[in-house]
Amino acid sequence: MSEITHRTIKANGINMHIAEAGEGPLVFLLHGFPELWYSWRHQLPALAAAGYHAVAPDVRGYGRTDAPAAIESYNMLNHTADVVGILDALGERTAVVVGHDWGAPIAWHCALLYPERFRAVVALSVPYIPRASAPTTQLLKQVFADTFFYILYFQEPGVAEAELEADVARSLRFLLYSASGDGPRGAGLARKPKDAKFLDGMQEPDRLPSWLTKADLDYFTSEFERTGFRGGLNRYRNMDRDWEELPQLAGAKVQQPALFITGDRDPVLTFTSSDAMKASVPDLRDVLVLEGCGHWTQQERPAEVSAALVGFLRGVR
Repeated sequence: MSEITHRTIKANGINMHIAEAGEGPLVFLLHGFPELWYSWRHQLPALAAAGYHAVAPDVRGYGRTDAPAAIESYNMLNHTADVVGILDALGERTAVVVGHDWGAPIAWHCALLYPERFRAVVALSVPYIPRASAPTTQLLKQVFADTFFYILYFQEPGVAEAELEADVARSLRFLLYSASGDGPRGAGLARKPKDAKFLDGMQEPDRLPSWLTKADLDYFTSEFERTGFRGGLNRYRNMDRDWEELPQLAGAKVQQPALFITGDRDPVLTFTSSDAMKASVPDLRDVLVLEGCGHWTQQERPAEVSAALVGFLRGVR
């Protein structure tokens, strides 16, 4: 099995930590919230063994990558420029980009904004969502007028940080379990009162699910105890800014070959649809739905996700 190595490189004006394995065509693996490069721990060696150079960064604001202070530093323009900056630093012209959770929108936007640099795209959990008719929070306030919705809760700086950082290990344990296929249905994003908190309704597992060891949880906990959650939360606070800064994406289509992977118990499916994206992703090769899988796709079903990635990559070589 290929060894995972680590280094820090300069990209888009910040220091970015990357984990990497293997040699060959470049494949980026972009994590989401609240995760780290570590969520790709299974795919890095699997892709390396298949003949690829797999690179999983800590996204800006996470882990051992820089976390700029300004909220606007976490807009989509910066996140995609970070990926291009890594591509340049590695001396590569093109790559395939793979993203999970918030990494998925970053991957979709890499394909849209830099079509000459990204020759294919894979998204896990979050389908391509075309530009809306109005800013995101405006639309969400209409839909969730009298109920809690986590994206709106995350908008006010400091509020979610205080809740999640009060006991980092507990917060991660609740979230990783409740949004997984092992957790009770609806525990993660169930409708609840508008004045609720993010973790309300989530449950403590009697024991960790089989895909998450104590060592795994300890790694996530140690990193977030050191950094806090602000960097990841600031991505949510730029959704309206992204809408304002990217008007050219109205009606835009992702032209590259694409693959979408999700779990049939992923709570994100309660407010998104993979069917709706098909008209905007004309070369969507497949939609893979993993039975019994929740939100943490590549961690819950590592072998199936790795096999799907390798099969897709060989098809677009």
